[in-house]
Amino acid sequence: MNTNDAFAAYEKVRHRLPDVQRTAACTPLPDLDALRDDIDTFLLDAFGVLNIGETAIPGVPERVAGLQKAGKRVMVVSNAAGYPHADLMTKYARLGYDFAPEDVITSRKTILHGLAAEPARKWGLMATESLGLGDIEGLDVTYLAEDPNEYDAAEAFLLLGSAVWTEQRQTLLETSLRRIPRAVYVGNPDIVAPRENGFSTEPGHFAHRLADATGVAVQFFGKPFGNIFDLAFSRVGSFDPARTVMVGDSLHTDILGGQAAGIKTALISGYGFFGGTDVLGPIEISGIQPDYILHRP
Repeated sequence: MNTNDAFAAYEKVRHRLPDVQRTAACTPLPDLDALRDDIDTFLLDAFGVLNIGETAIPGVPERVAGLQKAGKRVMVVSNAAGYPHADLMTKYARLGYDFAPEDVITSRKTILHGLAAEPARKWGLMATESLGLGDIEGLDVTYLAEDPNEYDAAEAFLLLGSAVWTEQRQTLLETSLRRIPRAVYVGNPDIVAPRENGFSTEPGHFAHRLADATGVAVQFFGKPFGNIFDLAFSRVGSFDPARTVMVGDSLHTDILGGQAAGIKTALISGYGFFGGTDVLGPIEISGIQPDYILHRP
């Protein structure tokens, strides 16, 4: 997908996303430092804000460190469901960031928080087996591959990572769900994510296709849905929503989600989803208006 295709894909599934809550000023600013006087708590997306793929965006580790040194609360709020939490912490340290483990809130954490109240099930798992079972060791999971019997044997499905997912596996899952409708829990609502050489296709893409093809009501955990913000706010403690900002590169996940959560929002225009392309046109088409538009993080 290119940017236009990805934007159109998000627009197509707007009926499953939160509603737009308000208009906003779309004030242009150079970078995060321009928000120092007005913001106390920064919630930062990862892909497109901290990094592109496995590479830190130049200057951002130093800028984040400066905000932390100035006494700002800086947290990561990311739809990174595919990676165990320990792996993410290692990655951020390698990229030059210094976050406390409790200040990294992911959709993986969010879905596990939600599943804690659910009965035990035999799960069919969409994930990359080589990344291991960190954080999900206590769940009864079977990695879904090419055996149709494994799909039919699952009592519910858990969609965490799609790096090794294939069209054949998607067809097997759709076929099994048509035959035996079951719950589908999605730990990453993203349709795409920005990488060094373009967009990767994420679990949200396959989840929306499942819902369209089977009629099964999938349950999403992560931005733009409120569950990840509720978890982040529980970690923040007391805070002023008017002095809290969600910073991200995607209108349909970061900005829409932050707005629905009642906080300010800042769209990154020069990196990530839009990567220096036009943002004003998509803002007008979608009606999703950030408070700020930052050229870079």
